[in-house]
Amino acid sequence: MALTADVVLPALRGTYGREYHYALETETTQRMLPPGAVHGAVALAERQTAGRGRLGRSWVDSGLMFSVALYPSAPVARWPELTLVAARAVADAVGPEAAIKDPNDVMIGERKVAGILAEASERVVLGIGINVGAARWPGAGFVERDRLELFVEVLELLERGYAAWAATPLRPR
Repeated sequence: MALTADVVLPALRGTYGREYHYALETETTQRMLPPGAVHGAVALAERQTAGRGRLGRSWVDSGLMFSVALYPSAPVARWPELTLVAARAVADAVGPEAAIKDPNDVMIGERKVAGILAEASERVVLGIGINVGAARWPGAGFVERDRLELFVEVLELLERGYAAWAATPLRPR
């Protein structure tokens, strides 16, 4: 089932994703979010042609590929922490067998099932890719879940995780 707005919006449980951008195919979901996108806006594509992972690796086909726009008020020095906030949301949604491999991977055992790539400018855009139903490359893992349910759960957990992160004061060095 395609995760079009008419399917996703009624299922959302929080504010993230209420501004929703969808494409069957795009270069990368991180470029789908317009400059004026609101905090928590989401862009999702069924397929990416130029999606990237860490270290310039490609991430073009997965079960769930989306980006979330965030506008942190915390100092820029703390923004890199958002990668782990997102990884925790993904790992918690995947289930108790999932673990985070710093800085941006979610693993089940020795197999990568998800990755997070954060890009920052005047905002942070979290690109999230989760292998659902199958893995597109040898040695990768995947999650057996309904894509809509997993997507909605990740957004809900990310929203809660972000709120907790934003409420945490900067630690003195």
